[in-house]
Parts: sequence; structure tokens; C-alpha cells
Amino acid sequence: MRVLMVGAGGVGDAAARIAVERDFFEAWVVADYDLGRAEHTVAAATGRRSGEERFSAAQVDASDADAVGALAREVRATHVFNAVDPRFVMPIFTGALAAGANYLDMAMSLSAPHPDAPYEKVGIKLGDEQFALAGEWEAAGRLALLGIGVEPGLSDVFARYAADELFDHIDELGTRDGANLVIRDDDGNEVFAPGFSMWTIIEECLNPPVVWERERGGGDLESGFFTLPPFSEPEVFDFPEGIGPVECVHVEHEEVLLMPRWVDADRVTFKYGLGEEMISILRTLHTLGLDSTEPVTVKGVQVSPRDVVAACLPDPATIGPRMEGKTCAGLWVTGTGKDGAPRSTYLYHVVDNADTMRDYGAQCVVWQTAINPVVALELLATGTWSGTGVLGPEALAPKPFLDLLAAPKPEGYGSPWGIEEKS
Repeated sequence: MRVLMVGAGGVGDAAARIAVERDFFEAWVVADYDLGRAEHTVAAATGRRSGEERFSAAQVDASDADAVGALAREVRATHVFNAVDPRFVMPIFTGALAAGANYLDMAMSLSAPHPDAPYEKVGIKLGDEQFALAGEWEAAGRLALLGIGVEPGLSDVFARYAADELFDHIDELGTRDGANLVIRDDDGNEVFAPGFSMWTIIEECLNPPVVWERERGGGDLESGFFTLPPFSEPEVFDFPEGIGPVECVHVEHEEVLLMPRWVDADRVTFKYGLGEEMISILRTLHTLGLDSTEPVTVKGVQVSPRDVVAACLPDPATIGPRMEGKTCAGLWVTGTGKDGAPRSTYLYHVVDNADTMRDYGAQCVVWQTAINPVVALELLATGTWSGTGVLGPEALAPKPFLDLLAAPKPEGYGSPWGIEEKS
């Protein structure tokens, strides 16, 4: 396997640091618009293993499909791993296809609200542009594996596992994400600094969140999708391993668009523990128009308001030393268990920032996202996972993934997951 990873931000950097410990690939090329950043990631990864020579750096414009395809051909990539913001999904996706490579991402092509009824009807959904090209991927005999980060990604693997191993009937697949993370300044005071891309947070939190219900669709997949206003239906969810109760709200996310395609359930939702401060900031940005991606002219220079907001905040890759606490990604499944009795189960993965900083020099949010595509690449390299076309993680066997993730090093990745029964 020869991997071309596009993106050397927080997640890409963490992925390289994780991957260097594994032997399943022949070459791993780190490409970024900023060559210096790619070189920094290569140095950080290779410094973790004596004699490591499989990593190299390259420059690429992720918005240029031809450039991505040309680089993939040049480095003889068998797999293109997309580790940049979702706005670059389609150029990388189509560039990989043109180069004859397989493809993985952690976020899908962007959505667009319905122009007439944005808080009821669904417009262009996350991933629609990618699924429209499924036939071309199948004809090419190549695999595009979408949404294989943590959420989406691990949560989707949990959905398949719950359907296969734990439940006879699923009422709801409810992804629930929460944390007790705190960022402090040099004086020990709490400060605002998002754990991952602010550009992406604005995109997914201010877009109308999508929900899927079988009954609404009458058995038709597409008719089961509908939208709600941002931050709808708040609920307090009690997260495990000391995180505790966190208020969660509906957010637009890929799980809702992926899970109903391959897992039999009556309802699919995604709720995120944003916190009162984040919700207030997002509402203010929207009110002021600072969430817009449309360029405005400032003293003769064209700038996107959202890009300015993101640029004014700390790079998520740099905040690890000032972060403390744990983050939890998981799936709350309700329905009827294999014994015929009602069941309510939370499958989860908790990561402590102190652990990831100590072992990888990466903050926990980006590390938790990065480990899952590396596990997936290893399963693809060994032939344990395979397929063609455009697929989500739910389409593939969950147990090998979960076993490899949790198995102690060096056989596995040493990152256990858990199951908690809810009353």
C-alpha cells in the first residue's frame, strides 16, 4: 500500500504519528498547500521510529483536482487519504478517481439548505455529490470509503456492530458526542479555543441538522430525511468515564446520511455537546454574517468572513499543551435486544488528552479522529476490508475494526472502546 495523505493539519499530523508505528504500508506521502507544514509532519513522524524512511513530503493545492490526480500518479498512490476541511472533498475525491487510486475521507461533500424551506425540507445533503459518482467508482473497480474518522467513522462501525451483535430491532441510532475539555492560558484561566477546525464547526452547527425516520419516508430512503432548526431538541446525556452529564443538541452530521443506507433502524440522529458558550458564539457569528463563506471586500482585499474567524483562533493542532480533560464519541442504540427484551446501550470511545499528549504529542480531539482512518487503511491493506464503489463504514465488517483498535500494542492500536447499558 502506498498512501498519499492530503493535509498536514492537526488530524493529518496525528495520523502520521500513529501510522509510523505500523508496518502495513510501503510509502506514506504527506502533502499540503504549505510544504513546510508537510515537512514538519514528516519530521515528527519519522522521529518516532529509528531508521524510518517510508515518509516524504510534497506540495499540493487541494482545491485543484488535476493537481491532486497528478501527484497521486507521480507517487504511485494506491490510496488517497483526505485529511483536510470538507470544502476540499470533491477535488480530492475526483482527483483520486482520475488517478486510479482508492480514497478515504473523514467528512463528506458539503450540503446546501433547501432554498424554500430550510428547516423542514432537505436540500443538497452531505455526500450527495460523492454518491452521485458511485457508478464510476464501481466501474473503475476502486473503493471510496466515506466518513471514516471518529464521527463519522467509529460511530458508524458501532452502528453495524449493534445491528449484527446486540439488537434484533433498532428503534434509534443516536450518535452522542460530549467532553469535559478545558483550555487554559498561561495564567491558568479558561479560554475559548475549539478542539478542531472552526470553519467546520460553523458549517455543521449552523446548517439545518438532518434527521432520518423510516415512518416519514414510508420505506423510501430519501423521503425519510428532514431537517430541524440548528440547536434543536436539547437533551442532557450522561457520558461515561467521569465526563458526566452534558447538554446535547441536533447538529448536521454525516452519520444521519450514512447509517440508514446500510443499517436497519427506525430513526437516526446526531447530537453534540456544544455547550452554552459555543452556541452563543455561533449565534452571534451568524447574526453578524461572520459565518458566511462569500468573499467581502476589506480595504481592497477580498476575504471570506468565515476564513477570518478561523484564522483568528488558535490552530487546533497547537492547543494540546493547554488542554485538559476527556472527549467521548459514541452511539446510543435503543430497541429490542437479541433476547427479545427492550435494550438501551451506549457504545463509546473515550480519550484523555493527557494520554495522547504524552504518547503522541497530539491533542485528544484530533488524535481520536486520526486513529480510525489509519486502522481502516490497515484493514484494507491486509484484505480484511474490501469493496468497490462509494461506501460508508457500515457496509464493512465491524468486528475486525473494533478488535484491531482495542488490541494491545504491537498487535493492535491499544485504544479500547466500551459498552454501557442505559436504564
